[in-house]
Amino acid sequence: MANDIKKLHAFLKEAETYYLATADGDQPRVRPFGTATLFEDRIYILTSKAKDVSKQIAANQKFEISAMDKQGRWIRVSGVLKADNRVEAHNALLADYPHLGSMYKAGDENTNALYFDQIKAAVYSFTGESEILSF
Repeated sequence: MANDIKKLHAFLKEAETYYLATADGDQPRVRPFGTATLFEDRIYILTSKAKDVSKQIAANQKFEISAMDKQGRWIRVSGVLKADNRVEAHNALLADYPHLGSMYKAGDENTNALYFDQIKAAVYSFTGESEILSF
């Protein structure tokens, strides 16, 4: 379990960009994201509370992401996103992504730290076996 959360984190860090899907009523919405911080054995992402994505997650916590690594493997991850707006979570994200410090501040009303929960994930390849990660 702990190893698979680390595998998921390493995959997202190597990919650098992943695509986060949420629901806006009955309409799917997909956008690129680039934050993935391992903090307290959970993967956290960062966004603004003012953005539509935060409002969509507040209304429906279910998400799915997809990313591709440099070897041509891809990952699909689903679960729910839960808010954790402790200053410690904000600090962990901002330490990992210092360039976001101009937009986000730990403990402010704009910064939205979210972590993956109820995770299901699998890594796929055109040339090899699929790998189901366990959480």
